[in-house]
Amino acid sequence: MGTIRRYLRFIGPYRKQIAITVGVGVLKFGIPLLLPLMLKYVVDDILLTDLPNQEKLRNLTWIVAGALFIFVVLRFPIEYYRQYFAQWTASRVLFDIRNSLFEHLQKLSLRFYNNQKVGQIISRVIHDVEQTKDFVVTGMMNIWLDLITLSIAVGIMLWMDPWMTIVSLVVFPFYGLAVKYFYQGLRRLTRERSQALAEMQGHLHERIQGVSVIRAFHLEDYETVQFNRRNRHFLEKALTHSRWNARTFAVVNTITDIAPILVIAFAGLQVIQDQLTIGGMTAFYGYLQLIYSPVRRLVNASTTLTQSLASMDRVFELMDESYDIQDRPGAQFLSRANGEIAFKNVHFSYEAGEEVLKGIDLHVDPGQTVALVGMSGGGKSSLISLVPRFYDVKQGCVEVDRVDVRKWKLKSLRGQIGMVLQDNILFSGSVLENIRLGKPDASMEEVIAAAKAANAHKFISELSKGYETEIGERGVKLSGGQKQRIAIARVFLKNPAILILDEATSALDLKSERLIQESLNRLARDRTTLIVAHRLSTITHADKICVVEDGRVTESGTHYELMDQNGKYAHLFKVQYLETPDVPTF
Repeated sequence: MGTIRRYLRFIGPYRKQIAITVGVGVLKFGIPLLLPLMLKYVVDDILLTDLPNQEKLRNLTWIVAGALFIFVVLRFPIEYYRQYFAQWTASRVLFDIRNSLFEHLQKLSLRFYNNQKVGQIISRVIHDVEQTKDFVVTGMMNIWLDLITLSIAVGIMLWMDPWMTIVSLVVFPFYGLAVKYFYQGLRRLTRERSQALAEMQGHLHERIQGVSVIRAFHLEDYETVQFNRRNRHFLEKALTHSRWNARTFAVVNTITDIAPILVIAFAGLQVIQDQLTIGGMTAFYGYLQLIYSPVRRLVNASTTLTQSLASMDRVFELMDESYDIQDRPGAQFLSRANGEIAFKNVHFSYEAGEEVLKGIDLHVDPGQTVALVGMSGGGKSSLISLVPRFYDVKQGCVEVDRVDVRKWKLKSLRGQIGMVLQDNILFSGSVLENIRLGKPDASMEEVIAAAKAANAHKFISELSKGYETEIGERGVKLSGGQKQRIAIARVFLKNPAILILDEATSALDLKSERLIQESLNRLARDRTTLIVAHRLSTITHADKICVVEDGRVTESGTHYELMDQNGKYAHLFKVQYLETPDVPTF
């Protein structure tokens, strides 16, 4: 019930539309209830009477004309608006749920995404939310309409003949037993099927993204087997679900088929004993069909609602993921940072018991450039990820402007930080849209100025549609250097006080590296800058260079101080450059 109550919060704003839909639906389902009464009147009061044929024909014409008016003129708009309002309401509810889910996903930490497949998340937001639509259409509308229709039909039948009504409803308790037995397992089977589908979708999403690797290593046959295994797992879950469903409907339909036999037998006996007219028997059989049609729909609705509930469970399971990173009570707004950064006895781990950073102390003055170097896996990228609070420390603290970053409002803190990574993410869309990520309301003049500062304006102008050129998913239509310059342009547009460069030039050719280093030189001017680099020639100008090994800072100083110490840094530098060249700066 907790799941349903939570879902009802999304339905609440549309109570009025649901009430209108149910009201219109009562008319829609109520109109067919006139047919058995009409048939009884035609048989008993027209056909089986001694009236002259001309009068019988006149009476038949009037009742048929009235029925045609009701079913042709009135029922069409009633049916249209019932369907439209039902689908409109359901679509609006799903719209609200998906918006709420996406907003929730924006607040989840990187730790969550590191442990989840993208395809599985997408499956929950798209597939599982869509599955809950039936709860709105069926659970909030059709079930009530069927119950109202059933109540009206039973009321008319009781008025016509109570004993016949009792015989008609004698199999109803068996429906309750069937539903109780069969639908206990259906929710679990539906969840298992949805999970198998999500796993297959997650696998497919990864393989499509990595299709170049599959081609490069000639893994087509291997990946076909891997996908077949997950596809078969989903097939097994789907068939198990289908078998359970088929068994349910076989039992329910068998119960339904018994009722007409009982009614025909009892009604025939009543007619033979002159206790029921032929018209009454005909009308009762008509009402029997009208009451068991809603019953069938109610049983079908039980299946649908069970599947919807299983999908709701998965949706709310995602919605219940806790926020690792969020504003603390009383958090302060950081309007413009001076850029002073301090790491004080910082300990950090991704998993319990596996420390990545082990008591790091480091101070960065405003406007200072500090480079972090060392072998891969030492903790450099983990350290810089703590500044914008992608993760929080386990012990110690990270300070910006002498205030623990956890005491700044998260949005305002990240608003002061610009990042250029080795593999910057560009989104499908135009060049202009991607640069404007740095400042969504920026004017065209501001965008062009940022592109020029990033040495990107020239190549953008040469594209087929200039700034309006579509770059494809993840910027696949651009070279690595072009993507990097667009990423730098959006940081220029953002104009942050703190700049973080994580391997920003390591994967580029020499020409692209020169252009990007020039733009980074302009970007880093008058900003506090943290640089993670493996190519040591790019950081010799830094005010301070820190060697990070095994989660600790083992050496720190300027390039020349560290070379004089002849320690780890000097060794790494000599390995990269057998002789000390005229090192480039940016």
